[in-house]
Amino acid sequence: MTNTGMNNHSNDADTATSIAPWLSVRNGSRAVEFYKSAFGAVETDRLEIPEGGLVAKLSVNGAEFWVSGESTDNSSRNPETLGGDSVRMILTVPNPDAVFDQALKAGASEIFAVGEDHGWRLGRLVDPFGLHWEIGHPVRSE
Repeated sequence: MTNTGMNNHSNDADTATSIAPWLSVRNGSRAVEFYKSAFGAVETDRLEIPEGGLVAKLSVNGAEFWVSGESTDNSSRNPETLGGDSVRMILTVPNPDAVFDQALKAGASEIFAVGEDHGWRLGRLVDPFGLHWEIGHPVRSE
């Protein structure tokens, strides 16, 4: 293992290394409600911005991500403004069929239905904010 050059301070010993996507969308409050409805997300942190903005940390069974509205200084552009996105989320869950159907009922649009291919049971959808999600899990070979 290589040394990343980061100092390990004793106060940081309990902090696990992780990567959590930060989704910039046109309407942060609406997006938070969609992810709660579509994926059963739980809001674990919330910061209300005085100008009416929002930054929220969400968790889907321990898988964390952040959501905020588009920044007025253009430092956080959203997929709708950009005309597309370059990131695709992969949400790994025990029952992709149920989560996929729940997301469709909450307002997502199907790109391709849940099926089995390349060792995964997986479907792809786009949420109301232009972000693409693949929902699935690896298929166990017996």
